[in-house]
Order: sequence, then structure tokens, then C-alpha cells
Amino acid sequence: MLYAPPLLWIGVIFFLSSGQGASTRTSIIIRPILEFLFPAALPETITFYHGIIRKLAHFTEYAVLGFLACRAFAGSSGNFLRRHYYLAAVLLVLLVAGSDEFNQIFIPSRTSSVWDVVLDAIGGAFGVATYYLVSRLKSPPISKGTGRNGQNFARYL
Repeated sequence: MLYAPPLLWIGVIFFLSSGQGASTRTSIIIRPILEFLFPAALPETITFYHGIIRKLAHFTEYAVLGFLACRAFAGSSGNFLRRHYYLAAVLLVLLVAGSDEFNQIFIPSRTSSVWDVVLDAIGGAFGVATYYLVSRLKSPPISKGTGRNGQNFARYL
């Protein structure tokens, strides 16, 4: 059950990687919203904003994947995955990002870019770092509720 969320999310990523996620399709929704928010903006500006939103979507998709993969791997019964969950999560992000961009080579309405893989990897690393930080905040205090300076961390949980 641990692996269901990241596997489902990979399915979402590959769906969005299809023609359904092409710029011409997303502009049907995003462009009217941008034109409403920025009525005086030139068409080139709207197109630029649309591109920024699409790149933020790349980052976010893979941040979520990195987070979900960490969650799954950290709870794994496999000793290597549990001990090196962050590394396994980053490798999964790179594998999915690379195969996603490779797949887009064969879709006429999509473009493939190495820079998207880099952006996806940065997003994935952000998700891994977020998971790491959240898990450290939720972890039990060091030795009977006191930290290095004798502070009681239990009150912060």
C-alpha cells in the first residue's frame, strides 16, 4: 500500500506528458484566467506567463513525486530502500523525468527538453528535502525529550 501513491502519481505525470498536457490544451484553461487577471497584458506577456505556469507545474509534479517516493521508501521492508530512501527517491525522479521527456519525442504536440529533466530533478530534490525536514520535525526528541542544550522538545511537537 505504501507504493500506491507514488505509482498513481507517476500515472498522472505520464497522462500529463501525453498530448493532453500540451501547451495548446492547457492554454484553453490557463489563458482565459491570465487574460482576466491581466486585461492590459500583451498577448506575448500572456504567453510568457503561461510558460512560467507550465514550468512551475513541472517543478511541482516532481516535488510531489519526490515526497511520495520518500514516504514509500522510508517505510519499505527492504533494508537498502529504508536506509537510503532519499537516494532511491531521487533516482526514481530522474528515471521518470528522463522517460517522460523521451516519450515526448514521439508526440507531435509536445517538445522534449533536457532542461525539463533538470527542472524536474530540482523539483524532485525539493520534495525529498521537504520530506526529510518534515520527518525530522515529527521524529521523537533526542534522549528522553531533551536536546543538546537540555531543552525539552516535546512542547514543540
